[in-house]
Amino acid sequence: MPISLGNLVDPATTAVVTSELQNGVVGEHSALPALADAARVTMLPAAGRLVKAARAAGVQVIHATAYRRADGKGANRNARLFAGVQRSPVPLLPGSPAVDVVPEIGVEPDDLVLSRTHGLNPMAGTDLDPVLRNLGVRTIVVAGVSVNVAITNLVMDAVNKGYQVVLPRDAVCGIPADYADAVVDNTLALLATVTTVDELAAVWHT
Repeated sequence: MPISLGNLVDPATTAVVTSELQNGVVGEHSALPALADAARVTMLPAAGRLVKAARAAGVQVIHATAYRRADGKGANRNARLFAGVQRSPVPLLPGSPAVDVVPEIGVEPDDLVLSRTHGLNPMAGTDLDPVLRNLGVRTIVVAGVSVNVAITNLVMDAVNKGYQVVLPRDAVCGIPADYADAVVDNTLALLATVTTVDELAAVWHT
């Protein structure tokens, strides 16, 4: 029997995890401008509504960001994606505005921010899994970018680690849009409960 969305996203055992909703990725000055342009259309406003509803309901919000040292130490070099980021005129330097969460999402005092310097998603060899377990989280609501790589990897890693995953499709983004929709419909829907920000907000508001 399917689990009801309300039971699945009980605030006591749920966390919203945002992926790379930072200035240097989806902000005005982005290392990935095509992705940033797509994100600003509808995804960022939807993700903003998501975190606002989550905070109001007492759901933990965790922001997962990525950075790269100026000397590249510790960063991956084994894929074209990493090479592209390395060549970008917008360096994701630790402590710089490029790694700050975008204003549309913001960071409230109760939020957690976890940064990484390697890998393809926020769960890969980071503190995210133990932090979630220490918080008693069983369900992760995923938001951010990109469906092309990080979001898909995050959903799969979370499922492999035993978490329930909820995916509000309007709070994630990839390029091109029809490809991202196809990945959500044909891959991620097999692994996560696909919903919308408004449906989640309604559940948390009741």
